[in-house]
Amino acid sequence: MTATPPARIQGLPEARDLEPRLHAALALAQSLGASAAESYLGVSRGLSVAVRQGEVESVQFQRDRDLSVTVFFGHRTGSASTTDLSDAALKRTVEAACAIARVGGEDPCIGLADPSRMAREFPDLDLYHPAIVEPEAAIDLARECEAAAFAADARITQSEGASVDTRESLSLYANTHGFLGCRRATDYSLGCAAIAVDGDAMQVGHWYSATRRYADLDAAAAIGKRAGERAAARLGGRSVSTQTAPVLFPAEVARGLFGHFIGAISGASLYRRASFLHGKLGEAVFASRVSARQMPWLLRGASSSAYDQEGVATTERQLIDHGVLGGYLLGSYSARKLGMESTGNAGGIYNLIVDSTFDGGLEALAREMGHGLIATDLMGQGVNTVTGDYSRAASGFWVENGVIAYPVDEITIAGNLATMYRGIAAIGSDVDTRGGVRCGSVLIDAMTVAGGA
Repeated sequence: MTATPPARIQGLPEARDLEPRLHAALALAQSLGASAAESYLGVSRGLSVAVRQGEVESVQFQRDRDLSVTVFFGHRTGSASTTDLSDAALKRTVEAACAIARVGGEDPCIGLADPSRMAREFPDLDLYHPAIVEPEAAIDLARECEAAAFAADARITQSEGASVDTRESLSLYANTHGFLGCRRATDYSLGCAAIAVDGDAMQVGHWYSATRRYADLDAAAAIGKRAGERAAARLGGRSVSTQTAPVLFPAEVARGLFGHFIGAISGASLYRRASFLHGKLGEAVFASRVSARQMPWLLRGASSSAYDQEGVATTERQLIDHGVLGGYLLGSYSARKLGMESTGNAGGIYNLIVDSTFDGGLEALAREMGHGLIATDLMGQGVNTVTGDYSRAASGFWVENGVIAYPVDEITIAGNLATMYRGIAAIGSDVDTRGGVRCGSVLIDAMTVAGGA
């Protein structure tokens, strides 16, 4: 794949050209009586190409911009947004936010974050790698990816398509503490979904690559081949008898297990008492072998940032230390509701890195497991973060004597997250780096596997 790196994002304004809009919004808010205010301005552009059965399904160019203003009148607040950056539109937007605030109810926890917590260091996190990707080149890449899926197995006779997506963005945040932050980033992805058919049976296999640099995308042929192989391997699936058995989550699926953890330690869930981890700070909530930390300054990280959505500096934090819960994820509002301080996590987590405990990937973990289920696909939303109850429709592969015996589908796996976390037997070294949660495959010692056999 080839692309030409321009000197700057083509078609996007420079940050210095947008800063006056933010400052004007804040100044106008204060002139209208606001005691404090904050404003966000984001612009982006991108290209999305989709190919199916070798034919072009869509070619879309996106160009977006949005300015939002939040004002505070003591402990009352109002927000408004616009896509029009003209003086007149800016004035109407700020006036609308102020009008909302004047009639809103009071909440003592509302307000900007503590000014002493504002970020002061802005390292280059290597998030910005602009590349001109022409539509014709993107179409060729998607076709190459899909063709490789068809070539992977004779039973790949259909496709849900292959797609290429590019995005270049610039975002600015400012508030009346005098804080101004700027973030440039690029995102590229290439993916494919192949369909394997054998008689009346049909299975879908997906795979994709996502990076900050276009040149770092996995080879199109490799992505397509893997999607095709995954689809073909799932043919002939059967159910299993209901039993208690170990369950092995591949890295790309295991990220979801820690996604539930992130939701359970996030401020809104905690102050609403809608989390099974409420009040567990400092307690062992995972197996003692499990450790994980937030690393917001990770170069090219999917969720890297020097500051959160309120301008508070992000920090490296040990969230799980040998099984012990080391911290929550709080913005200023949720922190005040809980009688605590912001952790610099308004907007979520900034790269969760889960330490590996096992030298080997999925195949080695399957040998370690001996017998049980590899859950490659999960369906449904059967996770209750209030109680921790977990129940998901699943498909994957049954393992006997350390090797895959046959594919399985139409089953359900169930347990409770509190028990599942404490039952983590191993975390592989096959780390999936494509998202904001980085972890290897996860082996859980026992879950209920329910089938119709």
